[in-house]
Amino acid sequence: MKTYLVTGGAGFIGSNFVIYMLSKYNDVKIINVDKLTYAGNLENLKTIANNPNYVFVQADICDKEAISKLFKENEIDYVVNFAAESHVDRSISNPEIFVQTNVMGTVNMLQCAKEAWTVGDDTYKKGVKYLQVSTDEVYGTLGAEGYFMEMTPLDPHSPYSSSKASADLFVQAFSDTYKFPVNITRCSNNYGPYQFPEKLIPLIMNNTLKHKDLPVYGDGMQIRDWLYVEDHCKAIDMVIRDGVLGEVYNVGGHNERTNIFIVKTIIQYIKENVDSTVSEHLIKHVTDRKGHDRRYGIDPQKIKEALGWYPETSFEVGIRKTLKWYLDNMDWVENVTSGAYQNYYEKMYSGKQEI
Repeated sequence: MKTYLVTGGAGFIGSNFVIYMLSKYNDVKIINVDKLTYAGNLENLKTIANNPNYVFVQADICDKEAISKLFKENEIDYVVNFAAESHVDRSISNPEIFVQTNVMGTVNMLQCAKEAWTVGDDTYKKGVKYLQVSTDEVYGTLGAEGYFMEMTPLDPHSPYSSSKASADLFVQAFSDTYKFPVNITRCSNNYGPYQFPEKLIPLIMNNTLKHKDLPVYGDGMQIRDWLYVEDHCKAIDMVIRDGVLGEVYNVGGHNERTNIFIVKTIIQYIKENVDSTVSEHLIKHVTDRKGHDRRYGIDPQKIKEALGWYPETSFEVGIRKTLKWYLDNMDWVENVTSGAYQNYYEKMYSGKQEI
């Protein structure tokens, strides 16, 4: 039985990955480490909470004592580091938090894993691997044509993307300096179940249902490549098992859409399936974010050719599955946007949306 130490496993992508792995395999153990900040929610994991192959530990990835203890008490084969601050607007107003979690936390995870796995000078336990889950935002922005490739120079524009790029460079440095067994994946915009409603799709859906303003940055013509979260989980699984050590793999959906198209798609879905009175009159264009990248687009040819991965879920199918999930789980939406989350929710959602 292989043991995975998954950090940030109560967040959006992390929780989907934990559920995916425990659904697919009977011979894996998942140790989920999450600090449980506002975006980490154990409700995401109710379906597997009692699985005998699953353990939850509340801890901060910056806490060397706590992370080292996990390595001492468990034979960990793989680390999958999802844990990160990811809200770009928050990084603009408070970049120090992003440096602490995304950079220092990553270095701590690397160092703890290295200490636990070392069996000699630059040699490690057989079969172990550290996988860093990164983002296409580290590449910066694109013009109307072209795609991000693994060899595209890093050119981050926000404190968030800068912190993720820095973390990637530390991962690569551990590979180059210590021959440490690593991979990095860089994904495009994920969407699907359990995404905290600060992000574009759940925020717009929730506001549409309540006939609230639908805030759209600038002209709404920013382009993102949308990747259904389960397809991302499949890619990570493949890279962990078969990725060549030291390599970077871009994971993209080939589903480029403008933000305004996403907003109008959600309005139309709600209009057709829930409330015929909603309309595009709810759209409210707000001042654009500082340093807002215009277009992201990933070329996933490397992971397709090397590992046989491809995005199985078209945007047309994925968006309907996603919106139906939120509609079927409105109690989840209400729970994560009330109580302890309410002050944050009201403050951050006033005329803003995150993409």
